[in-house]
Amino acid sequence: MEHSNQHGRHRHLAEGMRRSGLSVTQAWIGYFAQGGTLSEARVAAYLEGLGGLPAVDSDLLAEVVQEAAGERMPAGGAVVVSRPGGSPHDPQEGLRPLGAAGAALLDEASAERERLHSLDQLNLLDTPPEERFDRITRRAAERFRCELATLALIAEHRQFIKSAVGDADQDLERTQAFCNETIRAASPLVLTDTLQDERFRGHTFVSGAPYIRFYAGCPLRGPGGWLVGSLCVMSTSPRAFSDEDLEDLEELAQDMQREVYPGWKAWRLL
Repeated sequence: MEHSNQHGRHRHLAEGMRRSGLSVTQAWIGYFAQGGTLSEARVAAYLEGLGGLPAVDSDLLAEVVQEAAGERMPAGGAVVVSRPGGSPHDPQEGLRPLGAAGAALLDEASAERERLHSLDQLNLLDTPPEERFDRITRRAAERFRCELATLALIAEHRQFIKSAVGDADQDLERTQAFCNETIRAASPLVLTDTLQDERFRGHTFVSGAPYIRFYAGCPLRGPGGWLVGSLCVMSTSPRAFSDEDLEDLEELAQDMQREVYPGWKAWRLL
């Protein structure tokens, strides 16, 4: 019954998009701006009937499609911001209200400044452990039977571990942090065997202590939807990771997301 409802809903949304002329990219930007955290590819697959979405995400997408009937975005997803006198702002300044949804249109330095500002607004860097985070990392470690589970925040040059089960290196150089790759991917990163992945087989923590062989992490977002860290689990032994496992990790990450940034759905395109 649930699969049938999902199938019917995605067809209804896709039809609404066709009627309003809303592109997948425009729909995703609107969804993302309302606090959605899934990738454009995941949303596109759903609209094509190739997979389901959590109810909260399909609800957000439905809001975007419904609003599109009354107020269309400009063709191509362009954002035009004018000064009171009629002259446009600097293009990159005009993209700021989009938050992370406009990251691809910002230069790298500007995007990173916005991301770091989002992280700073959370007021979590260099703060002591808190039970509200620790209970979720414990659940993650237990669910996946992993020796290590962390809530990691990626600062400018380092990784800060806000919560951990197991021994995690504090203030690890950002370039050495697995979780940095998770936020770069902007989607869940799963390594069932690090020795079989050319990106990681030569990593210091794979070839040496703690000899990480398995990693799975989901990105977390701050104000504006910027990627600020991840919830991850790691083990010294490789393992399979099913679609059900991924769904469970994403649910845990959603719980963590609500603790990291309680207003994760509150911001909108302005």
